[in-house]
Amino acid sequence: MLALAIADHRRPLVALQLPGLTPGAEEIVVRVEGAGICRSDVHYRAGTRAVPRLPLVPGHEVAGTVIDAGPEAVGVTPGDRVCLHYLVTCGVCVACRRGAEQFCDVGEMIGLDRQGGYAEAIVVPARNAHRVPDGVTTPAAAVMMCSSATALHALRRADLRPGESVAVFGAGGLGMSAVQLARILGAGTVYAVDTNPIKRHAAAGFGAESVDGDDDPAGRLLDKGGVDVALELVGSEAVMASAVRALAPGGRAIAVGITHREFGLDPFRDLVRREAEIRGAADHLASEIDELLALAAEGRLDVDGLITRTVPLDVDAVNAALDDLEGFGDDVRTVIVP
Repeated sequence: MLALAIADHRRPLVALQLPGLTPGAEEIVVRVEGAGICRSDVHYRAGTRAVPRLPLVPGHEVAGTVIDAGPEAVGVTPGDRVCLHYLVTCGVCVACRRGAEQFCDVGEMIGLDRQGGYAEAIVVPARNAHRVPDGVTTPAAAVMMCSSATALHALRRADLRPGESVAVFGAGGLGMSAVQLARILGAGTVYAVDTNPIKRHAAAGFGAESVDGDDDPAGRLLDKGGVDVALELVGSEAVMASAVRALAPGGRAIAVGITHREFGLDPFRDLVRREAEIRGAADHLASEIDELLALAAEGRLDVDGLITRTVPLDVDAVNAALDDLEGFGDDVRTVIVP
């Protein structure tokens, strides 16, 4: 089985031939027909986000067709088209029982703790599979497993209320989903903040007002009265500081992007005087996936419009796509289509 793997940090992916996959009793094998390339994968390759072991087959935005199933696998059967929730959890620990499976005591993430989707096939527990509705393409379903699901979870963490304004800092894969989902959830004005004019233009096509990320975006948003919700999706301490600064009184800044650097904060100015809040949003919930699939099937969420590039399961093509993403190129979301 062909797979692309991180063999060493700060080095290009390599092509490997791995043994074929056999499902366990409650597992399924899925032929990968779409694997999104996420900025998290850039962090894993660069070593800026620790990974448990190498080599690692990345890829956590995965969809395809079930080709084998263990004898105790329930809910899906060979031939079903599915997308995969990337958190493999126990379902019985305290965190899982309270609906916070991101914090499962023994949880694993596909493409980080276990083999991901940059491969011809993947094995996962059957409970991680969600059937893809008619009318939703397989590449779109793959992208929804992180880009859309994480954006929805961030907006839920923000307690977005109808009519509130939202600033989306970073108009990439997550950002384009966040713009659409904010409007679906009843937001008033939605701003797309990015340094790339091509991405700002694309976000405007989804109903966002464009704000140049190079032109004091916080100041420009404050001139409009500030925003009720600011989503930081880039993974930059400077952008997070800007998101906090842009808040209106009572506003909530949601940190989503991966960064390990601290950002400056004046508690009195930034929080106390405005009763503002800073919250984190980690991953998403399995329950949010079916909600997204329904929105896409109804035509209310356009995920195909976020896919600006597809590449084959080829090591050179995928490394080039990762390089472009690392350099904040023009593509919104690239999908591997084997």
